[in-house]
Amino acid sequence: MSSSSQKFQDHYAVLGIDPKADSEIIKRAFNEMNLKYDPATPETGDAEKYEAVQVAFEVLSDVSLRRGFDRLKGVNQNEGEAKFSGPEFFELFGRDTLVRMVILCVLYDRRRTHPYTPTLSMRALENIVSISNDELFVALWYLKQRNLVVNDDKSSLQITVDGLDFLESKHPSAEVMLPLIKPSSIEGATVQEPVRAAAPPPPPPAPPPPPVKAHESVLSVLNRALSRA
Repeated sequence: MSSSSQKFQDHYAVLGIDPKADSEIIKRAFNEMNLKYDPATPETGDAEKYEAVQVAFEVLSDVSLRRGFDRLKGVNQNEGEAKFSGPEFFELFGRDTLVRMVILCVLYDRRRTHPYTPTLSMRALENIVSISNDELFVALWYLKQRNLVVNDDKSSLQITVDGLDFLESKHPSAEVMLPLIKPSSIEGATVQEPVRAAAPPPPPPAPPPPPVKAHESVLSVLNRALSRA
C-alpha cells in the first residue's frame, strides 16, 4: 500500500481542471490523463497516477458523488453569507456517531466474510448503508483522520486494527445499527412486499322480483261482474 493512498485526493487537481468545470471538460481531461499515465504508454506511463485518474473521473462524473466531494473540499462554501445550521445541528449530532459506527460494522463484516478481499469501494458502501452522501463523506473524514479506516491502492475502503478495537469497545447492537443498513443488503433478509388493501366484498344479490300475476281475461271480468249484479 502506498503512503499516498491514505491521503486526501483532490480530484480536480488530479485532472488539472477547475472545480466549476462541466461534464465535457471533465471527460476531455480524463481522456488526456488516462492516455498519458497509462502504464502501457512509453515514457509517461505511471501506474499510481493512472489509478488516481480513474478514481477522480469516477467521482466527478457522478452527480451525487461530485456534490459530496465538493462539500468535503469546500467548493462554493465561501459564496454568500455563512450561516449556522441551527437546531438541526444538535438534532443530528448524535446521529453522526451512529453513522461512523455503522460504517465500521460494514467494513469489519467485509473483513470477516471476505478475508482475502476485505475492501469495499465507495459505491458498494453507498449501496449498503442507508445514509446520505453528506453523512458518508463527513463520517469517512473522521474515520480516516483517526486511522480507523484507510484506502487501499485503488481507493477502496477497509477497516484498520485500530478501527476494530474501537468498534469492539463500543459493543454496537443490532437494534441500533440495522436501521442504518438497507434491508436489501442484509444477508437472508426478505424484502416485504407492500400490503395491498383487501378487495371489498361483492354486494349481496338483489332480491328476486315478486311474481307477476297473470292478467285476467276480459271474459272472466265480465262474468264476475254479472254474478254480482
